[in-house]
Amino acid sequence: MLQGPPFPEDSEELLPAGHRVGEWTVTGPIGEGAWATVYAAHRTDPGNDDADDTVALKVLPTAGLAPRQARQIAEAARREAELARTAPHPRLVRLLDALVLTAPDQPSLDGATVLVMERARGTLRDLLTTGVDETEGTRIVTGICEGLAHLHRSGWVHTDLKPENVLIGTDGEVRLSDFGLAVELTGTHGHGAPMGTPDYLPPERWQEPLGEHGVKVRTSADIWALGIVIHEVFAAGGRPFPGTTPTARCAAAQQYAEGRAALRLAAAVPPFWRALAADCLAPTHAARAPHTAESLLARIRAHHAHHADRPDSSDRPGQRPRRTLRPLRLRRRYPRPRPRTALLALASCATVAATVTALWPHPGPSGQPAHVRVFNAERGCQDRTDRDPQCSLGLAVDPLRPYTADNVVPVRVWHDDTLDADCQLPTGLPVINEEDLTSTLWYRIRLPGPTTAWLPAVRTRDRPALLRCP
Repeated sequence: MLQGPPFPEDSEELLPAGHRVGEWTVTGPIGEGAWATVYAAHRTDPGNDDADDTVALKVLPTAGLAPRQARQIAEAARREAELARTAPHPRLVRLLDALVLTAPDQPSLDGATVLVMERARGTLRDLLTTGVDETEGTRIVTGICEGLAHLHRSGWVHTDLKPENVLIGTDGEVRLSDFGLAVELTGTHGHGAPMGTPDYLPPERWQEPLGEHGVKVRTSADIWALGIVIHEVFAAGGRPFPGTTPTARCAAAQQYAEGRAALRLAAAVPPFWRALAADCLAPTHAARAPHTAESLLARIRAHHAHHADRPDSSDRPGQRPRRTLRPLRLRRRYPRPRPRTALLALASCATVAATVTALWPHPGPSGQPAHVRVFNAERGCQDRTDRDPQCSLGLAVDPLRPYTADNVVPVRVWHDDTLDADCQLPTGLPVINEEDLTSTLWYRIRLPGPTTAWLPAVRTRDRPALLRCP
């Protein structure tokens, strides 16, 4: 029963601060979705020290909806309550209570369902706006996998996994939330409404026929969404498919699924996570099915244990961090050419140097600049003449720093551009191109004015004989 003073006629809030819902008093809005609004609330009469005194109220109104839509809302609330009752887990948000409001004087609220849930500190999307380091990202993705593995073992598919539905608890732990679209499995699959967030739906979802019970849903749909989330976690929110709108990104994912485009994951994603995301983003259900939440979790734990057993060399005075280089052959799924990088401490470059020495020219006596032509190994960009920004390449500010977006000059270059190089540095950080060619050789490029920049040797087929840079 909703208690409290009547709403002001011009109020935009369903539940203004101070209103009571059962034993809870609303303190303010938290967020709003397509079907629900979430409010913060506290217990009106706290008496039990062990009870949750601060909660989130998820309000699902049905006023003004067609009967079919109202039934869908009621069914979504039932699913959330059923999942919470039958499959509780530390990685799933806890449902504390479920209420149906009776407010005949307030038609917008009469009949609304309210789910009382534990309060979170924020969402994963909030964290992505400021960025997370690899250690924090590892902890978050591990928590997501633990939640998914439990869901799938319990016979459920989330179907709407995304950063907004990954809560970060007040204890800092990960909780999966928003199970309104969750589907219960009957055997290998279940059926659900043809709904979801387009950016996180697997390619096959768009071809699934709509039957009497909805569209077919399998656990591999969550694995696809997990691949998108992994990429966002380690690429500061960047998505693996290009486009400025969800429609454009979905079209790019479809092109990849049909074999007409390759996957290009961001260079910022560390190699282990890049490989994991690539497996999650296998283009078909059949190719994705072997990569279950359980198996992915086992790989993550093994990776973590391996690195825990090998302390970082940076703990020793005078040592730079040791990182291993392992070229990975990934299925590239769209033609956005960004350099894939692998980083090594200079002390551990010996074996790599032996493999790339043949690529290095023997510097001649001349100090005159030489011409180098830019080479883009992405075949889809080699024949283009429109200087598409997605086919541009970056020149580095510093060849001894990671070749990433924060280490490039504003000037962009394209395949077959001719640049002037005045010297070479054979001992820069290693770079791997799309053909898995590796080199630590860099050329210093003269730009208009006093500016200089650096081009990795794997970005040109020329090998001019230049003096070593001072």
